[in-house]
Amino acid sequence: MQPDLTRLNARYEGDAEGALRVALSGALGKIAMVSSFGADSAVLLHLVAQIDRATPVLFINTLMLFPETLTYQHDLGKQLGLTDLRVIGPDRGELLEKDADNILHLADTDSCCDLRKTRPLERALQGFDGWITGRKRYQGGLRASLDLFEHDPATGHLKVNPLAGWSAKDLGDYMNRHMLPRHPLVARGYPSIGCAPCTGPVAAGEDPRAGRWRGQEKDECGIHIVDGRVIRRQAS
Repeated sequence: MQPDLTRLNARYEGDAEGALRVALSGALGKIAMVSSFGADSAVLLHLVAQIDRATPVLFINTLMLFPETLTYQHDLGKQLGLTDLRVIGPDRGELLEKDADNILHLADTDSCCDLRKTRPLERALQGFDGWITGRKRYQGGLRASLDLFEHDPATGHLKVNPLAGWSAKDLGDYMNRHMLPRHPLVARGYPSIGCAPCTGPVAAGEDPRAGRWRGQEKDECGIHIVDGRVIRRQAS
């Protein structure tokens, strides 16, 4: 039986902690959190840790991340006391077959994201009923009309976006209040952080995600839904 998402969205709009508590209560099934350990990931990770440090947290190591991200993931996970932090990644056999030279991103970023992010996450989410994301409406694009609770009919998963209504100021205030460490690249002009080859710094006044896949008509890696389903091109 699917939960009443209309009721949940109305009940918990503006209440990130309440949305998280119901998601992690078991009432909505078995839920994992997926985190990039990016620029503002510490906020949602801290909220989750305050409720249940044993929540499964999935971190996708695409094998193309910044070294700073890997260090930050290790240190922040330890600081927050997360006890079920799962590092997942692409299948080695698929990498050898489709991107043995690590240059697929130069020709086809969608297929690279599919290989290194979407497929590993789909495998890792088997056995879960849903997952928690850190997406926010202020990030724009497909995220501008984001609900707190949404259903993906393509996979059957529930997706929970507790911080959907938070602003950049809200995130900064929370990090300051709880003295949470920033990702080291934020101070170098990276307000949104993904894989190293496809992420650059952002100039003052630019959209926070302008540094992701700069110059391309792309603003999502493919692990989030478009019109209710995952859209992606397969690597050839």
